[in-house]
Amino acid sequence: MGQVELNLDLVALNVGETYELWNDIVVRPFRTHHVIPSQGYVIYSVRKKLKKEYIHLKGKRIEKLKKSGVEITDIILSPEVAFTGDTTSDHMLDTRNVDSLRAKTLITEATFLNEGYSIKHAQEHGHTHVFEIMEHAQWLQSKAVLLTHFSSRYNIEDIRQAISKLQARVSAKVVPLMEGFKSMYS
Repeated sequence: MGQVELNLDLVALNVGETYELWNDIVVRPFRTHHVIPSQGYVIYSVRKKLKKEYIHLKGKRIEKLKKSGVEITDIILSPEVAFTGDTTSDHMLDTRNVDSLRAKTLITEATFLNEGYSIKHAQEHGHTHVFEIMEHAQWLQSKAVLLTHFSSRYNIEDIRQAISKLQARVSAKVVPLMEGFKSMYS
């Protein structure tokens, strides 16, 4: 295998902290549930919006207020992408994680796909069963849900069948991320 050098700065973040990637993009971790400590991340776009109390003012008056030190804008954070990593579906029920479910794109795991493994089995091993995503579909506000981390017990056709069942229950576009997926049967 070839060696690839990644020139990165790793930044440790705890749940509740915010990290500014750029002046218009920030990242916030959220709590997930796995057999070891884990967290997901929401990437937000940041924009400023004129406060309601100043909307009626003309440009020169707004500029004068700003120069005098008055904060004339509100900061609006819009959840763009959320990534859960390995987790049970419990993160979907945690009200502190609502932004992860309303991000435009949610990338989450679906390790188990059919009746061969129970929801209880998935939870005991710190993973999500596709049936749980169906169960909690009413909480998903994302425009796209990208599923990943499928168990190698399945093959591509198993994944496609599970996704077709899920798509009927979720209003978002559901896409399986199968690039690099290796089934133990192929």
